[in-house]
Amino acid sequence: MKKIMFVCHGNICRSPMAEFIMKDIVSRCSLNDAFCIESTATSSEETGNDIYPRAAAVLSRHGIGFSHRRARRFTVADYEKFDMVVVMEEYNIGNLMRIIGDDRCKKIWKLLDFTCADVQRCCGDDISDPWYHGNFEQTYDEIVSGCNALLKYCTR
Repeated sequence: MKKIMFVCHGNICRSPMAEFIMKDIVSRCSLNDAFCIESTATSSEETGNDIYPRAAAVLSRHGIGFSHRRARRFTVADYEKFDMVVVMEEYNIGNLMRIIGDDRCKKIWKLLDFTCADVQRCCGDDISDPWYHGNFEQTYDEIVSGCNALLKYCTR
């Protein structure tokens, strides 16, 4: 089983969107038993909060199922448990390093790394943060692209 943890700053917009989009993609491919997919934050400022309403709305518009949840902060135990830690932007990597110290097992990726022709050598773009620009559709499209590429990478 491939264990994937999606991470963003607050765990109320991008990482839960990625979690539920990836779960939907995996389900449509009948691969539910092959994946464990969750999401967390690098900060604790949104701890306990549910998915942001505008993020939930864009998922609903696209027919992506989601459940109510509580944001939580990434831990060292998460690093040990998950095979892949997939962040939304470069900034998240720096914050993760403050939590875990270093990526000794080389588990940390940016989601859009998987859209590059050479994933191993790529430094993919950041997933744009809709909290600041308000365009949740743009962020949705970026995440879908990254999640499709991630599934392809994981099942090659």
